[in-house]
Parts: sequence; structure tokens; C-alpha cells
Amino acid sequence: MKMHVGVNVTDLEKSIEFYTKIFNVEPLKIKPGYAKFLLNDPGLNFTLNFKDEVSGNQVGHFGFQVENRDEVFQHKDRLENLGFFAREEMDVTCCYATQDKFWVTDPDGNEWEFFFTKSDVEPMTAESSCCDNPSIKVEMNTSS
Repeated sequence: MKMHVGVNVTDLEKSIEFYTKIFNVEPLKIKPGYAKFLLNDPGLNFTLNFKDEVSGNQVGHFGFQVENRDEVFQHKDRLENLGFFAREEMDVTCCYATQDKFWVTDPDGNEWEFFFTKSDVEPMTAESSCCDNPSIKVEMNTSS
């Protein structure tokens, strides 16, 4: 089983460039107004769909939960070396957990979080921007 996420974008070329770097893989298919990335790890069918206008961020954020803190820094270093600004949040409490994470933003303003959950906590507190928006969140490979 693979999760499918379709994101509306206003500049297909810029978005293809962004997601090629984020996923570290080329799109499987590029057609007029459309691009498809098929990822094995995590299992994800991810598409870009051109729209003349995108109004606001339609989701809270997207994220990748990784196995350990070192993996957070591996992704952060890789993306910063590709020219991304990564907003770092280490040892923050968010969504009933203490986490190490960083964020990058796509050309249409969608935020992507790479995070490692260090421990669960009660009660829920919000030291991180992830809890600022109660919208739906999609986090891959969640185990906690």
C-alpha cells in the first residue's frame, strides 16, 4: 500500500525542481500540468497538479518522521547543501511529543517537516509551529 498526496501548484517547473531535491528522486512522469513522483521509502504516490491560482496552504503541513536524530541532520545537511533554508527546532515539545526537527517550504508555501520523536509527553504543549495550525497533518512512517 502507498499513500497518495496530490498538491496543487502554480509553477510546475519550480515545484518539480523543489520536490526532486526534497525526495532525492526524479519524477516518474511529467505531462502538461502534471508531475508524478513514486517513492518506495516512504511508500508514497505524490503528484503535482498545475492550477492557475492556489489560495493559501490547504493543509497544516507535511512531514517525514525519521528513525533517529542523526537522520534529521543528514536530511538537513543534504538540503542546505542544495541551497534550501532549513528552519531548525531542536528539543521542542509539539503534538504530545518531544522532537528534533527542521522545516523547508515549497514554492507555493507548503511546509515540510523532517522530525525525530524522542519521547511522548503529557499534556500537549506547543513550543513548535507545527501545533499552531489545527489543520490535518500528513506524517509518513508514524509509529508513535
